[in-house]
Amino acid sequence: LRFDEQVHVVVFKSEVKGVFCAGADLKERAKMDDAEVGEFVRRLRHLMDEIAALPVPTIAAIDGYALGGGLELALACDLRVAASSAKMGLIETTRGLLPGAGGTQRLPRCVGIGLAKELIFTGRQIDGQQAFSMGLVNHSVPQNSEGDAAYQRAIALAKEILPQAPFAVKMGKLAINKGMEV
Repeated sequence: LRFDEQVHVVVFKSEVKGVFCAGADLKERAKMDDAEVGEFVRRLRHLMDEIAALPVPTIAAIDGYALGGGLELALACDLRVAASSAKMGLIETTRGLLPGAGGTQRLPRCVGIGLAKELIFTGRQIDGQQAFSMGLVNHSVPQNSEGDAAYQRAIALAKEILPQAPFAVKMGKLAINKGMEV
């Protein structure tokens, strides 16, 4: 995707109804030794950084659960659209873990330090409307009977981006991302 000049927007969605991404398989992770866990987290963090570094806008369509690494995936995207019924949270502390794929850096940039600390410390799950009210998602939409309301809104948002000059959009993303590091 990084090198495909025909790609101007990427929308991330799930093929599983009611789940955007439920995060890591903790039963699988429990079978790993420390070295394997370290490698798993390193690779996951690298993947999220690669998604965040895509030169084109990325949109997460959250039509269901986005927990742990699933919310970290959404946070790696530039824009997030959620069904009002979606459930989101960095729930790792409820499992004795720490968000390891960028959530501790990206969540505060979206919602502020105090609220990010509260959400991470408590492991609280919030719905799409709450996420919208705190700035975690750009749009919250009522879920439809097909279970893809967030995806439909994400596509509409992508269609608003597509007519814009691709180079200007890419440079705008780069300037914003670099500016956040200053």
